[in-house]
Amino acid sequence: MATTTRPSSLMLTYASSSSVFPQDLTASLVSFKPKPFFTIFSLCPLVSRPRERKPSKWASLSLLKEAKSEPFHVVTAALAAEAGLDEVVEEEALKGAEESVPPVNVPKPKKGKAALLLKRDRTRSKRFLEIQKLRETKKEYELKPAITLLKEMASAKFVETAEAHFRLNIDPKYNDQQLRATVNLPKGTGQTVKVAVLTQGERFDEAKNAGADLVGGDDLIQQIKEGFMEFDKLIASPDMMPKVASLGKILGPRGLMPNPKAGTVTPNIPQAIAEFKQGKVEFRADKTGIVHLRFGRADFSEEDLLVNLLAAIKSVETNKPPGAKGVYWKSAHICSSMGPSIRLNIREMLDFKLPAN
Repeated sequence: MATTTRPSSLMLTYASSSSVFPQDLTASLVSFKPKPFFTIFSLCPLVSRPRERKPSKWASLSLLKEAKSEPFHVVTAALAAEAGLDEVVEEEALKGAEESVPPVNVPKPKKGKAALLLKRDRTRSKRFLEIQKLRETKKEYELKPAITLLKEMASAKFVETAEAHFRLNIDPKYNDQQLRATVNLPKGTGQTVKVAVLTQGERFDEAKNAGADLVGGDDLIQQIKEGFMEFDKLIASPDMMPKVASLGKILGPRGLMPNPKAGTVTPNIPQAIAEFKQGKVEFRADKTGIVHLRFGRADFSEEDLLVNLLAAIKSVETNKPPGAKGVYWKSAHICSSMGPSIRLNIREMLDFKLPAN
């Protein structure tokens, strides 16, 4: 018996009791006609080529002959070897396919407003769906009917806030189209405002006498750095601004950073405290050019809500950015904090005038 050094070589042996007959072998194996009494060594290629494999595999066939009248029976492991080769080829193909597949990029989870469901995918409560039937879809309401409807739809278990939302034709990424101002609501906001003051020297006592809830200097700045935020408005005198600049990263995202446009950086601290206590509200346009502001509470009378809303509209119109072009007002809506929005008729809103007493 002889074998080759190649791992893919096939060995054929003789066995008289084998159940494999010559007709079961391939043509290349049956074609051998060995002479009796001696052994012939031969090399021949495998005929069966599954899956278009190149005929580069050679088998060393060792045939043992006997000088008997009985037929020769050859037991071969060719079929088993072929099956083994097929499995190797399949494993290599699968391995190559796995390596060729590009890695799947898993999207990062969304945060903030981007993580909110779209309007069509949100599920509303039964209360919201019931009060939504009180308004007509896509109808533009006049001011008085709109405020009456707002009070009817404020049916939550707590006193809701009355809100106004104005979409303006501005792009705040340009400096000449940014909008940030304040409005004095004649009837107040209905909420208690806690005012903190950063000052020093003589203004320290003035702020306390004017009704400030918190007054401090370097000590209050240190408390804010440590996480103290128990106030709604922060007013600073001009001489404190160099020190307040270090609080920008803390106060800026919360909308509490003192700013001259918002009236929170002023030498007249008593007047600023009185205005914010009485109902002065700061507003600004967001990145999409929409102004959000509150103008009262749902338990206000219709007349008080109307007066505050007209003051807010007048302030937005008066502080129109110089870079705004074309139609300034795109849309206007009012709503309660837990109710559906009510679209306003812009032309009637801008021309509306309170009746003379």
